[in-house]
Amino acid sequence: MVKTVDWESRIGRRLRLRDLHIFFAVVESGSMAKAGALLRVTQPAVSKAIGDLEAAVGVRLLDRSPRGVEPTVYGNALLECGSAAFDELRQGVRKIEHLADPSAGELRIGCQAVLAGTMLPPIIEQLSHRYPRLSFDVTLLSSPNFEFPALRHRTIDLMLAALLGPVADNKLGDDVGVEIVFEDRIFVAAGMLSRWGRRRKIELAELADEPWFVSPEGSWTRPFIAAVFAAKGLAMPQIKVASYSVPLQYSLCATGKFITATSGLTLHFNGKQQGVKALPIDLPIWPWPVAIVTLKNRTVSPLVNVFVEYVRTFFAQLRQHVERQQ
Repeated sequence: MVKTVDWESRIGRRLRLRDLHIFFAVVESGSMAKAGALLRVTQPAVSKAIGDLEAAVGVRLLDRSPRGVEPTVYGNALLECGSAAFDELRQGVRKIEHLADPSAGELRIGCQAVLAGTMLPPIIEQLSHRYPRLSFDVTLLSSPNFEFPALRHRTIDLMLAALLGPVADNKLGDDVGVEIVFEDRIFVAAGMLSRWGRRRKIELAELADEPWFVSPEGSWTRPFIAAVFAAKGLAMPQIKVASYSVPLQYSLCATGKFITATSGLTLHFNGKQQGVKALPIDLPIWPWPVAIVTLKNRTVSPLVNVFVEYVRTFFAQLRQHVERQQ
C-alpha cells in the first residue's frame, strides 16, 4: 500500500507563515542576503527558514547560482497558492477591521485614465464624505491588458475597465467576474473655437491630413480610428502626439490645432469645461462597455461591496441623464 502524506499535520505543524513570508522576500529580491537586509534578519535565519520550508513540502523550492536564487517549478507553485493564502488572510483582517469600525479601511482600485478622470472623482468624494477614515489606493492602468496582472496578483481589490468591444470578444478568463455598468462610445473631437468646431457637417476625409492626438499603440482608440478611415478608403491620419494623458489631450485640442478621438464619458465630464466638443461626423458606433472586474472566488472586504454599489448608482444616474439629453 502506498504511504499517504498527512498534509494537514505537515502544514499545521511545520509550514509557518513567517517562513513563507521570508520565501517571498527571497524570490522578490533574488538573494538571501538582500532578503535578510530587507526583513532585518540574519542570512543564517533566512537560510534556516527556507530549509524548514523545503523540508515541510518535501521538494527544493529555490535554485541557487552565482547570480542569485530563483524559484523552481515547485517554488512557483508555492508562490501562486501562497500569494492567494496571504491575500485571503489580509482580506480577513480587513473584514475584521471593518466590522470593528465600518467607517475605516483601504480600497485598492485599478482604473484606466479615461475613467479615473471622469467617474472616479465624484465617487471618491461621496465615499470620503460618508466614510472620513476610508483611504484609496488607485493604480492607473495605461493599456488594455486583459490579462489583469494586478488583479490576479491581488495587488488591487477590483478594476474599473473600458473593454474593447463586447465581453464575449474579450478573452478575460474564467477566473474573473465582469459586470457591465455603462455602454460608452468613441467620438472624434476638436477645440470648440477651432475651424472644425464651428462646422455643422464634416466629412472624415477632410481630417485625413490634420495632426491627431491619439493614445499609444495598443490602446482602445487606435483600432477604431484605423477602421473608420479604412472604411472610407483612407489611410491612417498623421499621429502628431501619442499619449494616455487626458489633460494633455484636451489642452492641446482646445488650442484648435489638433483632432482627437475620445470617449463619450470624457467629453461629458470635461469637454465643455476644457473647450472641446464632438465633431458632426457620421461614425459607426463601436461597443465600448465600462465594467467592474473582480476576481472570482476571492474574499473581499465589505468596503469593496460598498464601492461597487456606489459605482452602479453613479452609472445608473448617468444613463438617465444621457437619455434625457437625447
